[in-house]
Amino acid sequence: MSDDGVYVGHAAKDAALDRGWLLGHFKDPHDPRHSEALEIKWGIHPQGDERAQWVRGEERTALLVLISGRFRMRFPRREVLLERQGDYVVWGRGVDHSWHADEESVVLTVRWPSVPGYRAD
Repeated sequence: MSDDGVYVGHAAKDAALDRGWLLGHFKDPHDPRHSEALEIKWGIHPQGDERAQWVRGEERTALLVLISGRFRMRFPRREVLLERQGDYVVWGRGVDHSWHADEESVVLTVRWPSVPGYRAD
């Protein structure tokens, strides 16, 4: 990072350093990627990758956009298959969810707000 308040990076490389997260409250306060308003994740998932446990009691709203591959979002009453670049899904606070990569997939997730101390493992 330079001292001019500008950060230039590569999503895949930077994502590998912090479980995929590129922006959020968990970045250093002096880093331009620090935000209490939202979080952004660059998720790279091999075929067959899936969330080990459902996220329950989500405190944020989220948007997930398919960059490449075939990715399945699971919700209590439905599944959503993202299969064309640009397909996306939005879910709100309190919506339990899980996911599965039907093919090797890259997804971009935006969550808001960025909640200090909250982490869905």
